[in-house]
Amino acid sequence: MTDAPQLPDQTVALPAGARIPLLGFGTWQITGDEAVRATSAALEAGYRHLDTATVYGNEGEVGRAVAESGVAREDLFITTKCPPNRAGRELDTLRQSLELLQTDHVDLWLIHWPGDGSVNTDMWRAFVEARESGLAREIGVSNFDVALLDEVTDAVGVAPAVNQVEWSPLLFDATTLAEHRERGVALEGYSALRGGTLEHPVIVEIAERTGRTPAQVIIRWHLQHEVIVIPKSVHADRIRSNADVAGFELSDADMAALDGLTTARR
Repeated sequence: MTDAPQLPDQTVALPAGARIPLLGFGTWQITGDEAVRATSAALEAGYRHLDTATVYGNEGEVGRAVAESGVAREDLFITTKCPPNRAGRELDTLRQSLELLQTDHVDLWLIHWPGDGSVNTDMWRAFVEARESGLAREIGVSNFDVALLDEVTDAVGVAPAVNQVEWSPLLFDATTLAEHRERGVALEGYSALRGGTLEHPVIVEIAERTGRTPAQVIIRWHLQHEVIVIPKSVHADRIRSNADVAGFELSDADMAALDGLTTARR
């Protein structure tokens, strides 16, 4: 029997009172029975934060895995996302998501990517309505730059709780991180294990020296920056390994080396 992974217990407080686990399980490009199996494996490994989206086409499978897991709903943090082409139909889209996820609310609902013109502010008003009606505990955005964060905040008077963006040691930007902190917007990273990160020699060296996998080093780097991270895999052993990041810490020198990989690429 494999030892249970040591999952981090770190969370970030969000504006409406929810706490989002820094470690989540991503489900992009996982569909059908494979999505049920992978989500079930994540829940069995101890993940309690699940990330899906309308356009992923797997909300029903994620909902089925949750229903079959026996994990209490109040112990879970579930995120889904609404694409901008659903502008004007936001609440109907969310209700469809809730039906598929077999829940009466999501913990975080995101605009999946920016729309054109007034779409973002129009959608953001609907998102605030969803939060006020209890359909979504927290609301946020994805793939927005800081100017767009300010635009929707200024127009509606409510700041996004979270902005989910592509993020890794190869994409690190201290200014972007600081700008989010200044606005009280939690930064969440996706695709952390893509784009050559797992093979990068600096990351591989740190992994070998610390007795960890490159993926664990990357995930730990996110946690020490207090950036939410949602690694995904369809393999149960990797799902467990990616969660097993509470038992070590990267040194200041290692963190600085990882932060510097972006500069080294320029």
